[in-house]
Amino acid sequence: MPQTRLSRTHQDRTGLTRSIALAVIALCCGLVLIADPEGVQPWATSIAQAGEAQDVAIHNYRFTPGMLIVSVGTTVTWTNRDFDVHTVVADDTPPTFKSAGLDTDDSFSFTFHKAGTYSYHCSVHPHMTGKIVVR
Repeated sequence: MPQTRLSRTHQDRTGLTRSIALAVIALCCGLVLIADPEGVQPWATSIAQAGEAQDVAIHNYRFTPGMLIVSVGTTVTWTNRDFDVHTVVADDTPPTFKSAGLDTDDSFSFTFHKAGTYSYHCSVHPHMTGKIVVR
């Protein structure tokens, strides 16, 4: 039986279809990883009391909790639980706080002395964002 060769266009289309299918599968797997019994909560919130130390985990390319409400004088510590390097950088200019690259299990702390809302991100992975609300 003669063997048929696929045209270059058909091969490109097949490769694109496979890439899209793999991207959809990866997205679905990611959603499963962040689900909990109460449903998906990508922006879990935590509220801290005055002067209490609070922790934010960096895991699965997310800051958890995504939003933290604290009182003036609270120290927040971010700890990297991923295998890739991440940073913690305030969105304002110049940044109110900025960590060096955090390797696995490295941490960075900052004490919030002024009330306000502090949005931040990872400069290596800009889609990673979080927010600290200081009251």
